[in-house]
Amino acid sequence: MHIIDLSSPVDSEQYEPDPVEHTVLTPAAGARHMSEEMAEHFGLGFDVDDLPDGEFLSLDRLSLTTHTGTHVDAPSHYGTRASYREGGPRHIDEMPLDWFHRPGLVLDLTDAPTGAVGREVLEREFDRIGKLPEPMDIVLLHTGAPRYQGSPKYFTDFAGLDGPATNYLLDLGVKVIGTDAFSLDAPFTDIIARYRETRDRSVLWPAHFAGRDREYCQVERLANLELLPPHGFTVVCFPIKVARAGAGWARAVALVDNP
Repeated sequence: MHIIDLSSPVDSEQYEPDPVEHTVLTPAAGARHMSEEMAEHFGLGFDVDDLPDGEFLSLDRLSLTTHTGTHVDAPSHYGTRASYREGGPRHIDEMPLDWFHRPGLVLDLTDAPTGAVGREVLEREFDRIGKLPEPMDIVLLHTGAPRYQGSPKYFTDFAGLDGPATNYLLDLGVKVIGTDAFSLDAPFTDIIARYRETRDRSVLWPAHFAGRDREYCQVERLANLELLPPHGFTVVCFPIKVARAGAGWARAVALVDNP
């Protein structure tokens, strides 16, 4: 079994519209912090000089959104309405784990221009690879967007899905759709430009808004999809269990049988 990493990093040195803040408490500072905490909370005195090299443990603090790096969008990310169930859409910590350990297929959209591709593009790709997804399979979209990772273009130059394309996958029984782009929808800049030109509300984030009427999850900001065969592999993308959150980070991988 070969493991292929499908995850993009959380990196405070890369460009992000919502910047990542990453501060590090060094092992030496960690020793002082521990000593102060022991005194404050437990009334215990401890001399950091008793530690090897005067060091304890490092500590990383990050400020970021749950949509930074590779992550899974929960149904609650798409809005407060869920026409398919009582009680509103589920958060990421409520999603069944078996959704995120499934056979996968990858479709090549690298020739698609910036914008939203339609159902016919997906149908041609399924014909090319000679396979349709089974219910619950995970479909991954290889757009080539990671070539712009760390630059503003990563957020403006990629292909997403339109409404009919998204619903086509859901009609096939797919519950998890992944992409190596910033969003499963077209870029914000493209969507807003098309809406200002047409005033057609159906162009406004149709892939996300489909989730208000049909329960499914998106995995966004994947990587290395070009390393995968079209099918015959397993996707593992368990989301971090963030209580009451609309998304959770994931260390996504593909499990591929060795030839």
